[in-house]
Amino acid sequence: MRTVVLPTAVLAGAVLLAGCGGADNDGGRPVPVDGGSSSSTTAGTPSAPASNPTNATSEPVQPTSAPPKKAQVIMVPGNFAGNPAVQGLVQSYPLYFQALVSKDDTVLRTKFPLFFYSDTSQEILDAQAQGWVMKPPGSVVVRGVQNQPNGTIRVTTCRSQRTHYWDPRANKWTVVAPNGSPQVIDMIKTGLGWRPYKLAPSKGVKCAGVQYPA
Repeated sequence: MRTVVLPTAVLAGAVLLAGCGGADNDGGRPVPVDGGSSSSTTAGTPSAPASNPTNATSEPVQPTSAPPKKAQVIMVPGNFAGNPAVQGLVQSYPLYFQALVSKDDTVLRTKFPLFFYSDTSQEILDAQAQGWVMKPPGSVVVRGVQNQPNGTIRVTTCRSQRTHYWDPRANKWTVVAPNGSPQVIDMIKTGLGWRPYKLAPSKGVKCAGVQYPA
């Protein structure tokens, strides 16, 4: 058998032709060994694995305590703050004032002695019937304290104009009192502490010159 030696140039050309197979649209790119179309992509820098996204907007921080509510009525005990009956009035009067503003006497029936409820509930009924309006805040200033029989203590107060009803139909206050008006309350000690027992006469009590916070 005779061995045919091909020239070096012929061998080089054969190798070059073998590397040019593949699809027409390969554009001269190297193709896979099996001659199929190249579909490989250029390997870039590997991206880091996606991590769990953190909340872009964090939940608002809730305040540790609710802001204090504005008082509907401001009680000024003055020099009588140490008297237990005055302390009871300062604690309980806001409930009474709430009943006046809301025109709902339920709290008076459940939290106050019967005499005080009967003395004050008619004012609430009149406000409901006449459409009177009372808007807080108002203020009450203690003017004096006096011991009474049967263990009661009489507390004299002056109420600012704002603690009275406004009559929108007549466009005037139901109680005309530019300097405020007196209100005298007999206090009695109950199982809930000192509470208003009944309204007492206020004749002769002067409120001129009283400074009201509201």
